[in-house]
Amino acid sequence: MPHLIQPLDTGDPLGPLPQEFAAIMRPELPSLIKEIGVEVTRAYPEYARLLDGPNGQAIRVGVEQSLSSFVDLVAEPSSPTTLRDDMCRRFGRFEAYEGRTMDTLQGAYRLGARVALRRAKKVGQSYHLSPSLMLSFADALFAYVDELEALSREGFLEVQSQSGEHSEALRRRLLHLILAGRPAPHSAIADLCEQTGWTLPDEVTLIAVRAPAELDRLSADRDVLVDLSAPQPHLLIPGALDESRRSMLEQALPASRAAVGLTVPTVLACESVRWARRVLELVDSGVIDDAPLIHCEDHLITLWLLSDPALLDQLAQRELAAVAGISAGRRERLVETLRIWLDTRGTAAQMGALLDVHPQTVRYRMRNLESIFGDQLVDPESRFATEAVLRALRLRSRTDGTSP
Repeated sequence: MPHLIQPLDTGDPLGPLPQEFAAIMRPELPSLIKEIGVEVTRAYPEYARLLDGPNGQAIRVGVEQSLSSFVDLVAEPSSPTTLRDDMCRRFGRFEAYEGRTMDTLQGAYRLGARVALRRAKKVGQSYHLSPSLMLSFADALFAYVDELEALSREGFLEVQSQSGEHSEALRRRLLHLILAGRPAPHSAIADLCEQTGWTLPDEVTLIAVRAPAELDRLSADRDVLVDLSAPQPHLLIPGALDESRRSMLEQALPASRAAVGLTVPTVLACESVRWARRVLELVDSGVIDDAPLIHCEDHLITLWLLSDPALLDQLAQRELAAVAGISAGRRERLVETLRIWLDTRGTAAQMGALLDVHPQTVRYRMRNLESIFGDQLVDPESRFATEAVLRALRLRSRTDGTSP
């Protein structure tokens, strides 16, 4: 392999990194991201909690974006950094909302840089890279980290400059702790409730809001906890969503699409917002019809049937194994006839009207189905499993227009 890296061994002291260096760095990114995550969460346990919380995926994406952007800039110095810049500012805003200083985030950035440098030294040894090139890498890496810190400080100072920042930060911190789930840090929650004058309810309803979200704070009830700056904006309403609360939401979110989670015990708040976010995903994929305010309560069966796509594939393979060897066209006709029968238990004439075929054709298909599936259509448990699979496949087919 040494002959592959000779063009990189320039020997220039602390010069710019050769663009070809990106080709060496890029394959290291997936495992390096994991290693940095382990080291940072070990050194800063508060970040371990955040990664397991509702914003965990967004944080991981931000870390990946920051590292990928560094490699992109090495490969092409004019690469855009808009996404990276936005993510770093969001990290800074998040620290302010959490009521922390910038010290923790700066420490995490620098620890990540040390882990990356440690990895670079190992890679440099295997490629026989020159000491001057490794010095250039270290110099570029820590200059890059300075950029990340400066961007995050912009977001941090932006939040601090807002009026009422301290009170809002405490309320957001309270919301984040409630969403942390079990085991709930009761003492911290009680302390924040006392500081903010907020009464901890027995039940809550979470609202997932499509980003970017705007809230008319004058219309929002005072006891509603809000975080619209998060990558996945959300609100917490104490108790159930009655007509008064519904009217308040419509006024407070006049231009935003939102999904209402189920009313749950406060310790299960994270589940309520998870279901609400899943509903928004199903709206985006075309499974659920869009509306300004969508209620999870109206789509529980859909949420359940599509809760585990990989498991649905396995169930479908098992339940429809009897028709797996049939030609695609005939299989599609038989499966659709079976679905209509399971849905309606109708007569041949009724089913024929729904399928737009002659009743005699329905009878012929049903005889085929009885012959192919046998006891699977007689046993109640097997029949239920088949019906559930066909309903789920029918729902999923709405995302791409294919047949179930």
